[in-house]
Amino acid sequence: MGYIYILTNASKTTLYIGITNDLRRRYAEHLSGINDGFTKRYHLHSLVYFEQYNDIKEAIRREKQLKGWSRAKKDALINRLNPEWINLASQWL
Repeated sequence: MGYIYILTNASKTTLYIGITNDLRRRYAEHLSGINDGFTKRYHLHSLVYFEQYNDIKEAIRREKQLKGWSRAKKDALINRLNPEWINLASQWL
């Protein structure tokens, strides 16, 4: 099992694309700031998009694909499934 996911900040100015085998755990790690890095520095705490894969290799391929996209294309992807850009992880909190 694998997930690709997109996080953003409160002002929706920065996006982060990541991959994990446990989306809830990984989101909690980002939220807690346990790891120093990009998401902590830019306060990326809103999960606005994710995809689930049965094969982690497929998820890795998709992550690489999305990272190569323009910001406009990433925005369009999020807007198709989450036009309000709500935090999809808010139910987990």
